[in-house]
Amino acid sequence: MTVIDFTAFIGRLATASGDTILPFFRTSLSVENKNTGRDLDPVTEADRAAEAVMRRMIKDSFPLHGIVGEEFGSERADAEYVWVLDPIDGTKSFIAGLPIWGTLIALMHNGTPVFGMMHQPYIAERFSGDGGSARYDGPSGKRKLSVRRCASLAEATLFTTSPRLMKAPDRAQFERVEADVRLSRYGGDCYAYCMLAAGHLDLIIETELKPYDVAALIPIVSGAGGIITTWDGKPAQSGGRIVAAGDKRIHDAAMNILNA
Repeated sequence: MTVIDFTAFIGRLATASGDTILPFFRTSLSVENKNTGRDLDPVTEADRAAEAVMRRMIKDSFPLHGIVGEEFGSERADAEYVWVLDPIDGTKSFIAGLPIWGTLIALMHNGTPVFGMMHQPYIAERFSGDGGSARYDGPSGKRKLSVRRCASLAEATLFTTSPRLMKAPDRAQFERVEADVRLSRYGGDCYAYCMLAAGHLDLIIETELKPYDVAALIPIVSGAGGIITTWDGKPAQSGGRIVAAGDKRIHDAAMNILNA
């Protein structure tokens, strides 16, 4: 069985999750805080309902596969094939009515992400990749995704979801990179990685990511010709501190500063 066999099924997962989420978007839905501290880590009924739908479909079609999800934990996480699900990546944007959130669906084979999709159902966009290529499907049609060249940090556009999510030492290192770039913007969550793959920005630096935040984005970024690793240059699928770049020169420059 190859990853090609799963492509149509992943599309059905995306459709089902989107159909489940959209009735909740821009409504007066209740929001729970998963964080017991002061900071908000929101979850909504839409998150849980969408993950439940995808889990049920996976279990019905591939009962021997594992599932790792943000809302309902892990099942058979040591299986040969494991699905990694984030029903709404960017829940803070979701509850604010901003359409810069998406459903992340990753397929892992022996611990490596081999296919990923980001689905934004409100604007009907899908970004997908298998590590060898990446694709866009949306209102403007279908096309291959490709990162853009960028020779130096002085020419780069940098994104992070929010520096406030970083621990103080990491934030200090991030700010050193930020001081060298042409443009720095905050927000975007998973959408920023897809814009990097599409050639609209150059660098993303994040910390404190979970596997379900990043696994689906790795085949998209790498399939478009980009590079995504941890701050210490290791594979990114376990999450943590992440650097994604469209051009290896930018990745190297950022890594040199982050690790100085």
